[in-house]
Amino acid sequence: MNRRNFSLLLASATVSASFPAIAQPSQPRLLGAFTMGPPLDPTAGRGALLINGLRQRGFTLGQNLTYEPRGTGGKIDQLPKLVGELKAAGVDAIVTIGYPTAVAAKATGIPTVLASGAGDPVATGLIQSLSHPGGSVTGVSDDAALLSTKRLGLLKEAVPQFRRVAMLYNKDDAAMSLRFEAAAKAARDIGAIVQPLGVREPNDFNDAFAAMNRETPDAILMVSDSLTLLNRKRVIDFAAERRIPAIYEADTIARDGGLMSYGADDRETFDRVAALIARIFNGAKPSDLPVEQPTKYRFVVNLKTAQAMNIEVPATLLAFADDVIE
Repeated sequence: MNRRNFSLLLASATVSASFPAIAQPSQPRLLGAFTMGPPLDPTAGRGALLINGLRQRGFTLGQNLTYEPRGTGGKIDQLPKLVGELKAAGVDAIVTIGYPTAVAAKATGIPTVLASGAGDPVATGLIQSLSHPGGSVTGVSDDAALLSTKRLGLLKEAVPQFRRVAMLYNKDDAAMSLRFEAAAKAARDIGAIVQPLGVREPNDFNDAFAAMNRETPDAILMVSDSLTLLNRKRVIDFAAERRIPAIYEADTIARDGGLMSYGADDRETFDRVAALIARIFNGAKPSDLPVEQPTKYRFVVNLKTAQAMNIEVPATLLAFADDVIE
C-alpha cells in the first residue's frame, strides 16, 4: 500500500470514528400518536417532523418502527375508545397533542410524551415537576406566562391604541383555562382590559363574535386547542371583516390568513419529542426524563392580511419577524 492510499484510509477511519453509526435496535417498536384534532400524518407537517426525528435516531418507519395515529377530530367522547385501541395494540409509547389526550394516555400507564397543547403539566397534575416528572409522562412544554407577555407586547407594538384585548379560549379544557388566566394576568400587568370569551362548542363562537360586535376590542388573542383550531377560519374571517388585529399561537394559523403568530418552533419541538421517544424505546423511564422547554420561537406576520385589513405593520415589527407572508 503506498503512502497516499494509507493516508486516505487513515482519514476515512478517523471520520468514521468521529461519527459513529447509530445502532439499530433489535426489537421493533410501536409508537402511538394521540391528538384532539385529526390523526398525525406521518408524511406531512408535525407528523413528518416526528417520524424524521426518530429515523435520525435509528427508528425507521416500516423497518423497526410501526406507527399508530389516532385523532378525535375534536370529539371528546372518542377519547376512551381511541386510547383503548392504542392500549390494545400494545404501543410502547404514546405522543400526545392536547391536554385531554395527555390525561387519557397517562391513565393507561403507557410511557407518554407531551408534544403540544398540554398547557402547564405541573399545574394540571400531569407531572410532579419539570425536572422530576415522577410518573409515566414527560415531554416538551412551554411557559404560558412568558409567551403571553411576548404576544401581548407584539400586539401593543402593532396597535398603538391597544387598551382592550379579547381572549378566545376553550373553557372546558382545564389546561387552556389556566393558559387563559396566565394571558389575562399578563394583559392586566400592562394595563390592558381583558374581554374573556370562553367557548365550549362551535355554536359558542357566534356568541363570542356577538360580544365583540357589542364591545369591539382593540385586538384578539386566541388560545390554541382543538376547538379553537378547528374553528380558526371563522375567527380569522371575523377579525378580517371587523379589521381587528389578532395574534395566534401557531404559524400555521398565520399562513391560513391570520394576521400574526408567535409560538414555539415545531421543528425544534418535534425533534426534542423524537429524542425523548427514542430514549424511552431504548429503555429510559419517563420519570427520569425531565420535561423540556422550547428554546426557539417563531414570529410570523401575514402582510397580505394586514394590507387587506388596512393595517400598517410597523417596520420595526416586520424586521423582528422570522417570516413575512406577502
